[in-house]
Amino acid sequence: MNKVLSSYVQPVMVAGILLFWAFGPAGWIASPWSIVAATLLTTALIQGLEWVNERHSSWRLTKREFLTDVFYVILSYTVIAWATATLAEEPLKAAKDALGIGTPWAMQLPFLVQVALVVLLIEFGQYWLHRLMHNQSFFWSTHAPHHHLTQLNAMKGAVGNPIELFLISLSVVALLDLPQAAIFCAINILAVVATFAHANTRFDPPRWYAFVFTTIRNHSLHHSTGYEETRCNYGNSLILLDRIFGTYREGEAEMVGQDDRRRLTIPEQFLFPARPLIDRLHARRTDRAVKGSARSA
Repeated sequence: MNKVLSSYVQPVMVAGILLFWAFGPAGWIASPWSIVAATLLTTALIQGLEWVNERHSSWRLTKREFLTDVFYVILSYTVIAWATATLAEEPLKAAKDALGIGTPWAMQLPFLVQVALVVLLIEFGQYWLHRLMHNQSFFWSTHAPHHHLTQLNAMKGAVGNPIELFLISLSVVALLDLPQAAIFCAINILAVVATFAHANTRFDPPRWYAFVFTTIRNHSLHHSTGYEETRCNYGNSLILLDRIFGTYREGEAEMVGQDDRRRLTIPEQFLFPARPLIDRLHARRTDRAVKGSARSA
């Protein structure tokens, strides 16, 4: 009975989020800060569940891992959020208004359909961007720091190079006329699914849920130690897209990470895309030093 009940933790949470944004207090729903409060609250709840029913003791959260994760969550809600709004969403909305693009039909859709539309638009873009990051060297250099994680925890979805964090925050949702509640509801659902997909929890959902949404089983395999093994299960929240486009792979992994599972520091994660340039400059400096020593001799 406990196993059956625990399997419904994720579906019940998604349903609860949907009901909150559909019927919650109007004052809360209208506030632009409501989505920040909701996603932080649900993330904290899932983080707490790691202490209730952990999946792997090797992923048990340490103080160092916790502080690193918190740093990236703060980064996402401040610098990355500002960059996304300033460099992407505001220009997109301005272009939409200048071109006279309108989607009044979207405002007439049922709330559930509006939420599903936003979820699909965001996930469709993220799926193909994520797939590109595993198949092109520069984009992989921005995404690789996320794959240097040596354990998975609830906040690990926020950990990565700032360039990647900015890129995965982009979407075309700003081109649609939709109520704020539907957009926030979709973002909240995506955040919860992605958080569970990184969390060290053993609340395996029913088969019908796992057919559509990404779970820790799918995503842990995506974080496997071999590069080729990572080229599957790209859906951040919708594993259904992997099933449709032929990149789904069954399985699970406990050992995660790249480059002999070496954990990167925050500065190393930030500088990772520039590593080839840094290595070349270091090699030139070393070469000059060797030549200088040879001439002196």
